[in-house]
Amino acid sequence: MATPELVIDNLYMQIDDKPILKGLSLTVKGGEIHAIMGPNGTGKTSLAQTLMGHPRYTITGGSMTLDGEDVTQMKPDERSRRGLFLAMQYPSEISGVTTANFLRAAINARRGEGNNIPLKQFRDQLDEAMRFLDMDPKFANRYLNEGFSGGEKKRNEILQMLMLRPRIAILDEIDSGLDIDAIKIVGKGVNSLKGPDFGALIITHYQRILDYVQPDVVHIMVDGRIVKSGDASLAAELDKKGYEWVRTELAKSAGQA
Repeated sequence: MATPELVIDNLYMQIDDKPILKGLSLTVKGGEIHAIMGPNGTGKTSLAQTLMGHPRYTITGGSMTLDGEDVTQMKPDERSRRGLFLAMQYPSEISGVTTANFLRAAINARRGEGNNIPLKQFRDQLDEAMRFLDMDPKFANRYLNEGFSGGEKKRNEILQMLMLRPRIAILDEIDSGLDIDAIKIVGKGVNSLKGPDFGALIITHYQRILDYVQPDVVHIMVDGRIVKSGDASLAAELDKKGYEWVRTELAKSAGQA
């Protein structure tokens, strides 16, 4: 299978007639880790939800393609089957569905009808992934995220990513509210998948997760657009100077135009 490629081209999106994304363009390929940083309210989480097809977000212009196929009008489950994955900032609790049953159903849906994963193979893979993430095996039989701490929910999102092995993963503030040990585990999970068959887009406010997951490209997003891109050093510069530095630079550029 060819190296994955997610292309976002001049994307416009609105919520209840309010423009959120305003001509955003971005390409993420297999083997690449991209990070998007930006202040609150700039549209980072809205971008993640738009990529996965949340019905509240209305695309008014531009396109999104995965491996050359337009996914703009696809439903979330169709996008998932084609290899997109979203680790959410606030994972939902699902009472009555165990983590193990949820994961097996998700894997079977990805594999297609009549190609269910054998139970022993699934359990072996699940046990291995949970050991890798230092997760208590008991979590497999607990209802999905019910009663989990914030850190446990985020670790469970990474467990899902390891089991589903997406082509392109979108991690929406996966480091939010985590202590250093938990961030290290998140980084360990992302790094374990990095290679030509996997690309990731990490959405974050802070540099600290990028100390454990080295990004190839860092983008700064302001007011629904990517306004600056660079290598990992851009995140360190932003950490020192803050977002006001970006706004000042934009104002200078506008004044010179």
